[in-house]
Amino acid sequence: MKQRLKQYALMAAAAALIWFVLDNHFIFSGSEVHLLKKSSLNLHDTFVSLDNKRPASLMQNDRLREAGVGELMVEIGILSEEERSQLESRLDYSD
Repeated sequence: MKQRLKQYALMAAAAALIWFVLDNHFIFSGSEVHLLKKSSLNLHDTFVSLDNKRPASLMQNDRLREAGVGELMVEIGILSEEERSQLESRLDYSD
């Protein structure tokens, strides 16, 4: 009986971990990790590095832009608020 409960506990922990990974973007910036909530459960753009990427290329990704990568880059100091709004308006205009 104890063994069966341990198995159920491990399965529940694994399911919770999988759910957490599917529900968040893990954004790496240097040695820091930031989490952004996804709009739907999927594996698209789960692990993203901000290193060696231009802000414009990151903002072109609709999933990341919807999750708030622009605000995160402003918070980290990669972009200014004005640059973020210019990028967003340019991308919204091109759509």
